[in-house]
Amino acid sequence: MHDSRRLRRFGAGLLCALLAEQTVLFAVPLLVYQLSGSVRYSGVVFALEWLPALLAYPFAGLLADRFGGRLLFRQANAARAVSLGLTVLLCWYSPGLTIWALALNGIVLSLLMAPVRMAVEKSVPLMAAPERLAHTQSLVQNMELLAMALGPALAALLALYTSKLVLLGLAALAFATASLYWQGLPTQAPQKSSTAVLDDLQLGWRLLLNNPPVLSLAALNFTINLAFACVLSANAFLISGVFQADDGVFGLMNAAAGALGIANFLLVPRLLQRMSIYHLGAWGFALLCLGLLSMGLATGVLMYAASFVLAMAGCALFNVFNRTQRIKAIAREHLGKVMGPFYLVNLLSYPLGGLLTASIGHSYGAQALILVLAIVLSVPGSLLLLLTTRRFRAALHPPVCAMEANT
Repeated sequence: MHDSRRLRRFGAGLLCALLAEQTVLFAVPLLVYQLSGSVRYSGVVFALEWLPALLAYPFAGLLADRFGGRLLFRQANAARAVSLGLTVLLCWYSPGLTIWALALNGIVLSLLMAPVRMAVEKSVPLMAAPERLAHTQSLVQNMELLAMALGPALAALLALYTSKLVLLGLAALAFATASLYWQGLPTQAPQKSSTAVLDDLQLGWRLLLNNPPVLSLAALNFTINLAFACVLSANAFLISGVFQADDGVFGLMNAAAGALGIANFLLVPRLLQRMSIYHLGAWGFALLCLGLLSMGLATGVLMYAASFVLAMAGCALFNVFNRTQRIKAIAREHLGKVMGPFYLVNLLSYPLGGLLTASIGHSYGAQALILVLAIVLSVPGSLLLLLTTRRFRAALHPPVCAMEANT
């Protein structure tokens, strides 16, 4: 298969899968809130959607090594299509079971999300020559941002003319299409490890705990993700319930955040010409804290939506620092072993955020919860950012005098 055609099929399959994910993220929270009328159910379903991923991510890389990226991607997306299709049928014929069916489906999709992500990571080096690797990685990031912008917008538009169950049916079809697009793409032969699975997992944890800058970054990411998890699990309730806005506002808000993410991606090379990666991370952290504080204080839907977009823009800038520096501080031969527990720590915040929304957010108000987390993130979180930055500078940029003393 020609390289350009192969790359187009790779990108098309990835985009179909990501658009399906965004459609599910749009439709399910609205369905749950509209059926239950309570933010508690929204938080519980959000937690169930992320909790199984905690178990899946550490093993997902091992599955990719054993079966290859192509087979793992195709099988996982086919399974997602079947699960979502069966859920739609169950909800259609037994409306009283809708919330429980969506929660169970969320568990299945959560388990399958990690293998899909690791399959993409495993397949990227096979899509192009080594000198084109950066271009292929850029394609993956652009597909993610494009899906974040187009997915909610298309879902909001279709929701004007059809039901949300039909949207979920279309998402199931998109998952199946993603699996078909990857048929015939190159893959690598399965690899057999000479060490036991538990030994590799234990080594990954030891390497993470003995890597101060990456460990600090994992803790910082956890605090940021905890705040955003509460935001994401409460957004549908706040938009539709508190501010009494149409469903389309929920979709357009997410689409605007994705579109701004694309703008950030285009601006980052120019920003890095004027400031260091550390300054870029600090500016991103400041913007996301400001956005979260504004969301907690918002009195109307426009202010809330604009604050959400601002917070997501800051998150996009911070992630440039996050992804770049952690790769530099981890030995290449142990990257996968360390990133497994690193992702587990990050994802732990999502079910916890959903449970906080279901408990504290239900009792005292979702906006009050967001405001408290924003304050915690702005003050102690800033100190943690300073510690993380200093540790990365010490690990990656040792003092000149120390280098000379060792020569």
